[in-house]
Amino acid sequence: MSLKVNTEQKRAGVIAIAPIGSIDTKTYSSLEKEVDAVLTQKPDVIIFDMQFLDYINSMGVRVLLKTKKQMKKSDGKVVFTKLQPQIKKVFDILNALPSMQVFASIEELDRYLDKMQKASR
Repeated sequence: MSLKVNTEQKRAGVIAIAPIGSIDTKTYSSLEKEVDAVLTQKPDVIIFDMQFLDYINSMGVRVLLKTKKQMKKSDGKVVFTKLQPQIKKVFDILNALPSMQVFASIEELDRYLDKMQKASR
């Protein structure tokens, strides 16, 4: 199994990370390196676009939870979009989702972010 990781700045302070393929014991370090590079930019929000993620194991979940912890230290947020059913099931099993926000699409996330920004004015 392989993993490709795309990153894209959506707007100032908002970076999307899209893992494509499988996050497992052999590939998690690719995601971790990409996340570490994104964290050096000190974003306000990291979006994990999970649309093309086929598989995740505990090492992948560890990277995601580590990212959430790092972002919390700087009052940042981590959100997830387009979780595939098998990926959501892993999060449900690990009881990792209740403290994280999940959005059905980038558009739904954008509406949320717009509302959040307007509320802080």
